Amino acid sequence: MKVITSIQEMQQSMREQIKNGKSIGYVPTMGCLHEGHLSLARRAVKENDVTVMSVFVNPLQFGPGEDYESYPRSFENDQQEAERAGIDFLFVPTNAEMYPRESSFLLKAVKRTDVLCGKSRPGHFDGVATVVTKLFHIVMPDRVYFGLKDAQQVAVVDGLINDFNFPIELVACPTIRELDGLAKSSRNVKLTSSERREASHLSKSLRFGRSLLQAGERNSAKLRTEITNLLQAGLSKGEIDYVDVLTYPELAHVERAAGRMIVALAVRFPSARLIDNMIWQEGEIDDANDDEC
Repeated sequence: MKVITSIQEMQQSMREQIKNGKSIGYVPTMGCLHEGHLSLARRAVKENDVTVMSVFVNPLQFGPGEDYESYPRSFENDQQEAERAGIDFLFVPTNAEMYPRESSFLLKAVKRTDVLCGKSRPGHFDGVATVVTKLFHIVMPDRVYFGLKDAQQVAVVDGLINDFNFPIELVACPTIRELDGLAKSSRNVKLTSSERREASHLSKSLRFGRSLLQAGERNSAKLRTEITNLLQAGLSKGEIDYVDVLTYPELAHVERAAGRMIVALAVRFPSARLIDNMIWQEGEIDDANDDEC
């Protein structure tokens, strides 16, 4: 595995791969790699000739008072895990490399961002769109791999790829979970033992929501209320940020659940803010298929 810190070197390396007819798979991360990231890496390795992973904690997507400075970083471990997963190129730029000067242009996401996490994090997805656009131009991948744990981010990137005609296939991969159902996240390491126990109620509440859909409940407002009540009953240290039911990937409110929908929630603990979701396709609910929840 080759570790690269320079944009110029990364682009040159990718041009050589393209010239040689190699397909490029790409896994963008903010590091502190866990099984969720590594599952993306393994799939990318399987489906492409060359696989790139980036590790970059993007300051543009953190707002005032958010955890940019304390966001977990573990480069030595990340390098070892990436190599074990079969990554060919690990791109690890510095802030100065990615943002050497004040930008002349700003990207603004105008759809799919005024709900869920975007509602309470103004500018967050503008920062995501900016860094993803830069990284796409640097890596020049054929396929890019994102986890559905952050399904709103996947929806925003889907819109970015389509609107700007990037010749890239977006591969959205299932959420990887702990044995008790908690979605794996870099922020989980920050939870206290009591917060960690409460965090299991996020996935329990989503499974309850799916059971309501399986039973025929389609009223979105009632679904939100029932899921919220169950989640609240399992929390003492955590505060609910949101529980919502939306179309997917459009992320629009509808009165009745139909077609493809997302049930998403977020809980803010004193140590970390956690998100989770399930994606439901009408007519395709199957208890044995637990990919997203």
